[in-house]
Amino acid sequence: MEQSFSYQGTVLHEWVDYNGHMNDAEYNKAFSQATDAFIDHIGLDERTREVYDYTVYTLETHICYMQEMHEGDPFTIKGQILDVDAKRIHLFLTMFNEQGETVATLEEMLMGIDRKEGRGAAFPGEVADKLAVMLETDEQLERPKQAGRTIGIRRK
Repeated sequence: MEQSFSYQGTVLHEWVDYNGHMNDAEYNKAFSQATDAFIDHIGLDERTREVYDYTVYTLETHICYMQEMHEGDPFTIKGQILDVDAKRIHLFLTMFNEQGETVATLEEMLMGIDRKEGRGAAFPGEVADKLAVMLETDEQLERPKQAGRTIGIRRK
């Protein structure tokens, strides 16, 4: 079974650092662009955000780096919804290289925001409905091993 969302891009020249590979901050940029595309995908495109005076904020992220990417390398980012409630999305994004190998992952918590109130608010009905369908599909996928990781030095 395939994830219900994907985004494609290419490592740009300005994303490459002094080590000759994609800078760590640029992985975040690519994941951020994929998150924006995901938000559009669930029905919260620019027009809809204006109609509802509603937006989505990122509350927390965690990136894992597995392989290097170089200038000009194409990538695909696939999204998997791990959980949803009335106003939050627990989203997991995996970046794949051209060979289909995992190069990085990003786990994030997103929250829907009523812009008039300046605080968390339930997703508009059609967005909530789409998220519920996507979650049902994504729950059938294997949970990524990087999901829920914490940072720490492992001791024996």
